[in-house]
Amino acid sequence: MTASLIFCICLAYFVAAYFLYGGYLRKVFAIDPKRPTPAHSLYDGIDYVPTPRVVIFGHHFASIAGPGPIVGPIMAAYFGWLPALIWILVGCVFVGAFHDFAALVISARNKGRSISFVMERLMGYSGRQMFLLFCLCCLVLVVAIFTLMIAGLFVSMPEVATASLLFILMAPIFAKITMSGVSLRKASVVFVPLVFLTVLIGNAFPLNVMELLGLERGGATTLWLLVLAVYIFFASVVPVQWLLQPRDYLNSWLLYAMLLLGFVSILAYNPEIKMDSFHGWSAITANGKMTAMIPALFIFIACGACSGFHALVASGTTSKQVDNERDMLPIGYGAMLLEGVLGVMALVAVMAMDPAVFMETGRNQPLAFATGIASFSGAIGIDAAYAKIFISLAISAFMMTSLDTATRLGRFICQEMFMPRSVDDESVSGYAAREPAKGALARLFTNKYLASLTIIAMAMGMAISGEAASIWPIFGASNQLMSALTLLVVTLWLLARGSKWQLALVPMIFMMVMSLWGVIDVVRQQWGENLVLVCAGVFLVVMAVLMILMGLSIINKRLFGQRQQKSLA
Repeated sequence: MTASLIFCICLAYFVAAYFLYGGYLRKVFAIDPKRPTPAHSLYDGIDYVPTPRVVIFGHHFASIAGPGPIVGPIMAAYFGWLPALIWILVGCVFVGAFHDFAALVISARNKGRSISFVMERLMGYSGRQMFLLFCLCCLVLVVAIFTLMIAGLFVSMPEVATASLLFILMAPIFAKITMSGVSLRKASVVFVPLVFLTVLIGNAFPLNVMELLGLERGGATTLWLLVLAVYIFFASVVPVQWLLQPRDYLNSWLLYAMLLLGFVSILAYNPEIKMDSFHGWSAITANGKMTAMIPALFIFIACGACSGFHALVASGTTSKQVDNERDMLPIGYGAMLLEGVLGVMALVAVMAMDPAVFMETGRNQPLAFATGIASFSGAIGIDAAYAKIFISLAISAFMMTSLDTATRLGRFICQEMFMPRSVDDESVSGYAAREPAKGALARLFTNKYLASLTIIAMAMGMAISGEAASIWPIFGASNQLMSALTLLVVTLWLLARGSKWQLALVPMIFMMVMSLWGVIDVVRQQWGENLVLVCAGVFLVVMAVLMILMGLSIINKRLFGQRQQKSLA
């Protein structure tokens, strides 16, 4: 069996899953195209903005993707390609895509507010605050790490810096033109080719600040950190239709092109599988250490199978922009399936490598992906060197997208943390559906500008000090733990409505076990060596266990109450 045949089988599987299981979920969640979405009922021109499906799909897909579906599967390929493939196929359809879709629907049904609001209604104010604190810690870490990665990439590949800055400048121009009456289709005909032109311009005129300003590598990295900090501040506070939406939409075409290049190249080249399907229950992974496959497999592969960050995107920005409920399935469920396709493509890129080559190249996952797909591109007449540059630039563009979305989400979370208990007054809308913030401190941190500055300052402090890099081992497990907690909320939400709550309970239990196992493993490995990692791990475990106990108590009360009602009937 060749890698291209496996890829085609997986494509057919994802298509079938969308129509079969996705269609079933549409009925379970009672999608109603006639029900107004928050983008219309709470329109404010800043966060709540009805958006065409193709644009919001581009924003959502670009935000949740980033380098995740490429990095994770290649990291897991050290255990062999078969375990990684099975988890992508099963996890994406029945855990990750369900998780994303459910988070989007639940948020939209609650005025576009985050999952934490739903948690408050189901688990109380203390449950909300614990979840918000958990999310805030994860988002600060996301912003810090992605800023470091992008700044380092700009220094190493100056052509990426040029292209990325041009993307940013193009976004408000594209927004102005489309808002002035020019149709999205006509504007796209002009601007989408310009997106690809910026890639060529970046390659021709790399912005090398080390040469231009005479800086050492450390100084150049710090400079880019400061530039990125300014950019993400504006991305967090300006209306979504002026920067976030158009930039993500235009960037999404790069990823579509990369997917198309990979798809056609794989079919044309028809690569043979050189990697072993299974290397054993433990293997030496990219960090050079012997690692047990369980739970590492389910921690490495987040995007592409299941990722807690996706729920924050779905309930943080996407739910406020969905134009019609009929768009929720293709956006919430379909975008995740497309991530699964990208995850399988990443596996195929390294399955065809000689084992010795993969052991070395796999340490840099984006490079391994670009090298693998580029090696197939000669079969369709594209020079491998140019294909490699294009793929690398496309990956970097989506790291930027994840960065600015994470910053805006961090601002939302920070604002919510300082808001009092929710008001059960359905006549009150949006963020105002709470009592006004009380106290000077609360009023300060519910201000979008100060909330954004707080998130950015915390993240930049970690990035410049290097703490973000030291906490990286805990990030994957905390991200998966967030997905388990989101699935706990989905379980309680479905249970409260007497719907198919078991659909969320089973993946919730699985993700909870694996993610807690992963965090405890990090704590055990770092005990006595890294106090930061140990404290972070213990903190995450304690909060997760408290929320689990609260959730189990609510489930028990509801089920016991139902049984009691039946016995009295």
